[in-house]
Amino acid sequence: EYCPSYFNEMRNLTLVNRAYCIRNPKHYKGFGPNCWGLTASDFAWNYQAQEPMPHRDNGTMAPTGALASFPYTPDASMKALRNYYRNHGSFLWGEYGFRDAFNLTVNWVSPLFMGLNQAPVTVMIENYRTNLLWNLFMSHPDVQKGIQKIQSIK
Repeated sequence: EYCPSYFNEMRNLTLVNRAYCIRNPKHYKGFGPNCWGLTASDFAWNYQAQEPMPHRDNGTMAPTGALASFPYTPDASMKALRNYYRNHGSFLWGEYGFRDAFNLTVNWVSPLFMGLNQAPVTVMIENYRTNLLWNLFMSHPDVQKGIQKIQSIK
């Protein structure tokens, strides 16, 4: 069983991220309902955290932001995956999956396939499909003890 408040919190944060990218206040090329998910990633000048707020957004999109959100927004995440692969796959897709990040406004794509950002995509798609990882995590004795302690506080 999952913790509904955690799930809802994560879903709400994901929806805020997507809504920001749809609104696209800085008018970056490509941002929209199928190109969203700002998160930390490679960038043309260094590794940087992108966030859904104008002062933390330089137009760089990391596919992992939307794709690691599959459990929370499966339809929107699938549309993003299709967009990244079908419309940008010629430069974004490679032998290890999606490149870490891209910025259509400055015509840049990361040369990296970063495991740090690849792993959450794989894990979260599987978690969405089967709940395997969540169930394994929740079944661990230490996690169960922690949940019991939290519930005893209420």
